[in-house]
Amino acid sequence: MKEQIVEKIRNAGVVGAGGAGLPTHVKANATVDTVLVNGASCEPLLSSDPHLMETEIDTMIRGLHAVMDCTGASKGIICLKGKHAAAMASVREAVSRDTTGRLEAFELKDFYPAGDEHVLVHEVLGKTVPEGGIPLAIGAVVSNVETFCNIAAAMDDKPVTHRYLTVTGEVGQHMVVKVPVGTMVADVLAHAGGATISDYKVVDGGPMMGRVLPDTARPVTKTTSGLIVLPPDHTVVARKIMDPDRVRRITTSICCQCTHCTDLCPRNLLGHSLHPHKLMRIFDGLMSDELIVETAKEALLCSECGVCEKFACPMMVSPREVNAQIKKIMRQQGVRWESDGSEPVTNPFRSDRFVPTSRLIQRLNLTKYDTHPAYAGEFVPDRVTIPLAQHIGAPAQCRVAVGETVSAGDLIGEIPEKAMGARVHASINGTVESVADGMVVIRSC
Repeated sequence: MKEQIVEKIRNAGVVGAGGAGLPTHVKANATVDTVLVNGASCEPLLSSDPHLMETEIDTMIRGLHAVMDCTGASKGIICLKGKHAAAMASVREAVSRDTTGRLEAFELKDFYPAGDEHVLVHEVLGKTVPEGGIPLAIGAVVSNVETFCNIAAAMDDKPVTHRYLTVTGEVGQHMVVKVPVGTMVADVLAHAGGATISDYKVVDGGPMMGRVLPDTARPVTKTTSGLIVLPPDHTVVARKIMDPDRVRRITTSICCQCTHCTDLCPRNLLGHSLHPHKLMRIFDGLMSDELIVETAKEALLCSECGVCEKFACPMMVSPREVNAQIKKIMRQQGVRWESDGSEPVTNPFRSDRFVPTSRLIQRLNLTKYDTHPAYAGEFVPDRVTIPLAQHIGAPAQCRVAVGETVSAGDLIGEIPEKAMGARVHASINGTVESVADGMVVIRSC
C-alpha cells in the first residue's frame, strides 16, 4: 500500500502548498507516529486554509488518512486556531464522525508564527525538533491543509492543476479564489476588481514571509498562497524591496544591541542556539575570522519568519535580512549546522513572549485589510503560463511541443531521472502556444 500511495502522490505532482514546495511524495515515504495538519494560517490576512477546512473537510481528511496509511502513523491531528469558529466547528464535527478513532482536533492560540513547523510540533506534541532538524526527527510529518486536499485528489489519479489563494489589500474586492496554476497575477487582480491605487506592489504570499513581485506578469504557482496589493512605501513592502546591501549597512550601523530580536525569536524560545543580536555585529569580519564564522553558523537555524524585523526591533532594522545574507554565505561555502546532540531547553518565558496576531496586524498597518474575505468561486483565464520549476529540487523536463493540444491534467513536465522534483500538468484545455525559459504557455481553445 505504501508504494502505491507514494506513487500516486508523485504522479499527481503534489508539493507542499504552504511553503517552499517540497515534493510531497518525499515526505509521504517516511515512517512516523503522527501526522499533523497545519491549518494555523498564521500569516496575517491569508484565509484559504480556513475556507478549505470549513467547506472541504471530508476531502482533507481523506488525504490525511492516505498519508497516515502510507507512513504508518497511528494518530492524525488537525491543528487550527480557535478564532476560525466555522472551520473549527467543521473540523470537530468531522473528527467526531470518524470511525477509525485515529483523528484529533487541536485548537491553537492566535499568535505568530504558530504555523512554523518547529513551533507547531512543540505546541501540539510538546516535543522540540532538534536544531537544524525536521519534524521527522521526532516521529512526525507536517503538511498544510491544501496539500492534504491535493493528496485526496491524487488518490483518484487527479493531478494538481489549481490553487486556492487570498487576494486582498488595495483591490476592488477582497476574496478567496480558485485559479488554474499558471494564471497570471495581472489576470487575478483584474478578476478581483483591479488595483484601487495607481502605484502599487504585489506581495506573493503573506506579509511576513512573502516576496514582492517585480511586476504582475508573473504566474500563480502551486505554492502561491496569497496576493496582497499595497503601496510601494507600505511598511510590509518597503523593506522587502530595499537593496540588500543598503539594508545591511543600515542594520549593522544602527543596531543598539538591545537583544529584543533574540528575546522574541521563535526558534530561540524553543531552545535553539540562535541569537540574532549577536549575528548583527559580526558581518564585517565574517570572511576572515574563524571565531566569527563559528558564531555565523547560527544563521543556518533561522526560519526567516520576520518577527525580529517586523515586530521586535525598536530601531526598525532587519536582523532577518542580515541572517539571510549570512546564511547564504554559509551555504555557498558548504557550511552545515552541526548539532552537539544536546536536548534544546525551552525558554521558561516562551508563552509570555508570543506575538499576538492582532497586535502584529496593527504593527504592520494592515488592519483595514483584515476582512476575512469570502470564497468567490473559480476563475478561469483564457491563457496560462506554467513554470516547470515550482518546487524544491530539479525543474521538470518539458514533455510537450508548440502546437500540441492538451487537456487539463495532461502531463507537461516530468521529473528528471534520479532527481528530486515534481511533475507538472496542464491546468486548462488548450493549445501549447510556446515553450521557452522554463515556461509552458497554453491558450484555451
